Amino acid sequence: MKVILLKELKGKGGEGDVIDVAQGFAVNYLLPQGIAIEATKGNLKQLEQRMHNIKKREVKRIETADDLKAALDGKAVIIGAKVGEDGQLFGSVTAVMIAEAIKEQFDIDIDRKKVDLRKPIKTAGDHIASIAIYRDIKADLTVSVKSDAQIAAEAAAAAEAAAKAEAEAAVEAAEAVEAEAEAAVEAAEAEVEAAEVVEEAAE
Repeated sequence: MKVILLKELKGKGGEGDVIDVAQGFAVNYLLPQGIAIEATKGNLKQLEQRMHNIKKREVKRIETADDLKAALDGKAVIIGAKVGEDGQLFGSVTAVMIAEAIKEQFDIDIDRKKVDLRKPIKTAGDHIASIAIYRDIKADLTVSVKSDAQIAAEAAAAAEAAAKAEAEAAVEAAEAVEAEAEAAVEAAEAEVEAAEVVEEAAE
């Protein structure tokens, strides 16, 4: 059965595409869900008239998808988990957990259904996940699974490093103020000396 897609259907096409599908799939899922309409002569004629607007929307969707790919591709998302001594997780990392971590760490909303784990993540370490963004545009990111204790230790070390850097910056600022004060004193002394020389010459 031929239908016209009203929105993206993963692996099949996007808005405005005319595709062939099984009649049961169309009648029971695509049509009731508003994902497609039947490709009748009238609907095909309307589609022709709407193609210009559909193409403009498609360009915008692809631009947005490319921006999202650039924001995620090659990045690492950190997930804390309970890890046994042998590196095995108590449970596994799910698509929901990855989507939530992306939201928390990058402030980007990802539908969990678009997170493709090549295999279940059941060990600590780095794993690759693909995010299906739009049509064939995907982003691969590293899912770095660490124990809760390791994340806490790294956060403490980062806080300590930040505090140390802040203390060093404060010392440098104080030294700069001191040097500036010394320079001001020297300049004032030089002015006094110059004034004394002028005074002696006048006498």
